Amino acid sequence: MADGGERRRAYIGSFTAAGGPGIVTAAVTPGTGVLKVLGGLNGVPDPSYLALSAGGDLLYAVSETAEGAVAAYRVTGDRPEPAGPPVPVDGSGPTHLAVHSGHVLTANYGSGSVTTVPLRPDGSLAGGPSGVLRHTGAGPHTPRQQGPHAHQVQPDPSGRWIVSVDLGTDSVRVCTLADGALDVHREIALRPGSGPRHLAFHPDGTRAYVLNELTPTLTVCRWDAEEGFLKPLSEIPVLAGVPSGDAYPSGVVTSADGRFVWTATRGEDVLSTFAVEGDELRLVGTVICGGHWPRALAEYGGFLYVANERSGDVTWFAVDPATGLPRYEGSIEVPAASCVIFG
Repeated sequence: MADGGERRRAYIGSFTAAGGPGIVTAAVTPGTGVLKVLGGLNGVPDPSYLALSAGGDLLYAVSETAEGAVAAYRVTGDRPEPAGPPVPVDGSGPTHLAVHSGHVLTANYGSGSVTTVPLRPDGSLAGGPSGVLRHTGAGPHTPRQQGPHAHQVQPDPSGRWIVSVDLGTDSVRVCTLADGALDVHREIALRPGSGPRHLAFHPDGTRAYVLNELTPTLTVCRWDAEEGFLKPLSEIPVLAGVPSGDAYPSGVVTSADGRFVWTATRGEDVLSTFAVEGDELRLVGTVICGGHWPRALAEYGGFLYVANERSGDVTWFAVDPATGLPRYEGSIEVPAASCVIFG
């Protein structure tokens, strides 16, 4: 192989309506974190979020449009190939997806719902949705919380539960998946008006961190995988000072070793680093994201990667092993970049 070892790839989603190329594949250089664009695929409109199958041989993308769809691709060489036609999700504006137990799950922001799409044994989409869980409720932030807005869906580390984060209802729903449909086990209320956007589990499976978009804060929670219960413990700011305007936090990730948590804040163009100290977080500091409007974060191979939507690039940072603070290393151009994943 060209890199003399195991091939590693990054897959980058983008907004085609804003000039993005669709899905971009990039090679990852081990040890340096450097990305090199290999090619692109304009398969569906606005493939804003991506997910890989457990084996890494199938790539799934939402189509974040008013109609809403999900698409599957086979990962072959440097360019994913369609594994059948896109499938409607019976929901509007899907912003996130996850693969779990023979299904693809999409969080549909516009319609405030979570869709379940079954997979065939070969990983391709089996057809239309087998279930649509419609959230209900609202919040006190009138412009953004007149109804539900599911923003993220993912399995918990134990694989027993599915959690969906809803910005419009200030809550996290814990669900079971059975017979192709989600059923709400319990709904956990967060502070009214906080606007939860994304959740990241700690690697030890006992804690979770909910990033709030309407107020620039993180809600620190305990996670009980036996009971399927999320217990909010505290809420802390993601910024050292008061933002000049709406801050719009976007992404949250935990380090592979569980020592640090990172968040991105679009309105300030910064990354925040937190040290994990038991059930508490301590803000270590913030650094500039290297672009404009950081929409998503990912950690891979000891480096932190940021998809900067409005500057149209993906930046990467080396991480100080003692403090967790990122140090800018480089970038590649990807217009309207919205997420980056690795496989």
